[in-house]
Amino acid sequence: MVVIKEVSAKWILDSGKEKTIQVTIKTNVGKFSASAPKGQSTGKYAVKIYKKSLEGDIKAIKDFSSYFSKESIEDFNDLRRIEDIMDRQIGANTLFALEAAVLKAIAKEQKKQVWQLINPSHDFFAKSKKPKFPRLVGNCIGGGKHSDALKKPDFQEFLLIPNSKSVKEAFELNKKTKKQVGNFLEEVDKNFKNKKNDEDAWMTTLNEKEIFDTLKRVKIPLGTDVASSGFYKRKKYHYQNPKLDRDSEEQLGYLSNLIKNFNLFYIEDPFSEEDFESHSKLLKKYPNSLIVGDDLIVTNHKRLQKAIDMKSVNAIIVKPNQCGSLLEVKRVCELAKKNNIKIVFSHRSEVTEETILADLAFGFGADFFKCGITGKEREAKIKRLIEIERSLR
Repeated sequence: MVVIKEVSAKWILDSGKEKTIQVTIKTNVGKFSASAPKGQSTGKYAVKIYKKSLEGDIKAIKDFSSYFSKESIEDFNDLRRIEDIMDRQIGANTLFALEAAVLKAIAKEQKKQVWQLINPSHDFFAKSKKPKFPRLVGNCIGGGKHSDALKKPDFQEFLLIPNSKSVKEAFELNKKTKKQVGNFLEEVDKNFKNKKNDEDAWMTTLNEKEIFDTLKRVKIPLGTDVASSGFYKRKKYHYQNPKLDRDSEEQLGYLSNLIKNFNLFYIEDPFSEEDFESHSKLLKKYPNSLIVGDDLIVTNHKRLQKAIDMKSVNAIIVKPNQCGSLLEVKRVCELAKKNNIKIVFSHRSEVTEETILADLAFGFGADFFKCGITGKEREAKIKRLIEIERSLR
């Protein structure tokens, strides 16, 4: 049993050198800290990362610290007590960091790994002696809100998704391929400056068609995060490279051609965060590709249920700090599994060296782990997944 004696919070700098929150708890089994990431591209239906401000959340944690002194926590589901105490007094980032720190304390007290505390309805050890590890999804070339160049691709991410035997093998392949892609970009983009964006992905002035043409050479399953809400306004998708406006039907036609011509395996947020119907049309046309909802779902089980009812997606992004509550993350994962929806646990654009995302992804039986390719904060998470893999093999 973990007894929480004191809770505190402070700001630290994330990978983009911006302030984010770190929460620390003092318990009968030691001191534990966890930090939260921050995303540039945020769906409007996601829970606010801070109630009013980062400073306000730090103060709220301090004000409520004494409320935790009588609390004892035994398992994952006891996170309900944490949520009852805070009851919407803090934002999603702060709640996630607090709950992550509590899970670390429970794991220490029970002499377990964090992933072992998670008991989703689907037991990944039940059917096979071999545990299932998520496939890596790595951002190789960046655009959209993640890149600050004047000329850039409108789509936000161009992804490599190797189907390797192990996480370690996929990690090595992604790193090697990304380096290779840098050489390709040097050949085809006369403005290529060898620079990387906030997710450590290559920056280029090419548009999405030119990028897919270049990536065809790598022989790895490809994907993209269109992040279309970022350039959707007044019922049109406003492309800048080249300048062009498309309505929903034209967007559907354009994406259909890209999927067909470049054999795209994974398409995230192809339409705006309101448009369940267009997602559904694309999925109907390409049931063998992954049509992935991020801004559409925002790790919210009610929005996921709507997407299931409308047959809008066959895969979802899970970002724990979109909702803050790890109990909500559990609900979302259970609902997804029940309806055969693939689960993609994902990092954010500005991250810290916190590695608990790997434990959560494995614990909840995720199908994919989207965590960049290079950069020490992203590599830390992938290396944690490799560490779990090594311990079980």
